[in-house]
Amino acid sequence: MTLRLDTTGPVATLTIDRPAKRNAMSYAMWSALPGLLARVRDDPAVRVLVVRGGEHFSAGADISEFSTLRRGADGAARYSEAVHGGERAIAGLGKPTIAAVSGYCVGGGCEIALACDIRIAAEDARFGITPAKLGIVYHFSSTKRLVDVVGPAWAKQILFGAELIDAATALRIGLVNEVHADVGARVRELADVIASRAQVSVRGAKTIVDRITDGHHEEDDAVRALYDEAVHSDEYVEGVAAFLEKRSPNF
Repeated sequence: MTLRLDTTGPVATLTIDRPAKRNAMSYAMWSALPGLLARVRDDPAVRVLVVRGGEHFSAGADISEFSTLRRGADGAARYSEAVHGGERAIAGLGKPTIAAVSGYCVGGGCEIALACDIRIAAEDARFGITPAKLGIVYHFSSTKRLVDVVGPAWAKQILFGAELIDAATALRIGLVNEVHADVGARVRELADVIASRAQVSVRGAKTIVDRITDGHHEEDDAVRALYDEAVHSDEYVEGVAAFLEKRSPNF
C-alpha cells in the first residue's frame, strides 16, 4: 500500500509512501483517500490529522497514468473525479489537519497540502501547481482554495507560470504558515498542542472559518448552535474550573 495511516494517541498520521516515484499519487491512491479519511473521522480518539511524505511530500499525480487511465476525455473526467474526491475528503474532514511538507510539493501534492488547514514547510520544500504544462484547467474548488490562501494575483502567477516556488517565497505569500529546519519536530509539537485544546472550540473555529471562506458573513442558526454546544459542554465546565483554580485544563 502506498498510503499509510498510523495513530499515536490523539494524532493520526497519513503518510504518502511511494519514494521511488517521489510520492507521486496514482489513481488507486487518490481513490483510497476518502476511505482513509473516513477512518480518521469516525475514530473518536483522533483529534488531529498530520499528512506527510518522506524526502518529498508529493510530486503530484502519476503522469505515467495519463496515457492509460487518464487517456481521452472520459478517462480524464474519471481521473479528475478521483483526484477531487480525495482532495474533498481531506478538506471536509471535521478535524484539524496539518501538512508537513518537505521536498517537492507539486501539482496534486500541492492540492493535498492546500486541502489541509495548516501547512508547515521544511527549508528545502518546493511548491508548484503545473496544469499549464499539461493542457489542463485546474479544478474550480482547488483554485478557490489557492486564491483564499495566497490571493488572486499570486494564484494567477502560480497557475500561469507553473514555476516552482521555494519555501521562503511560500512563507512570504502565505502559502505556508511556518518554515522550520526540523519540520517533523515542529509538526509533532503543533499537533500535540492542538490536540490538548478544547475540541468543541477547535471544531467550532474550523467550521466558522470555513463558512467565512465559503462566503457566509453573518451569524445564522448553524453558527449559534456552535456557541450553544460549547457553553453546554463538559469542556467549558473544565476550562472555567481550570482557569479559576490556576491549573492547566484537562480536555
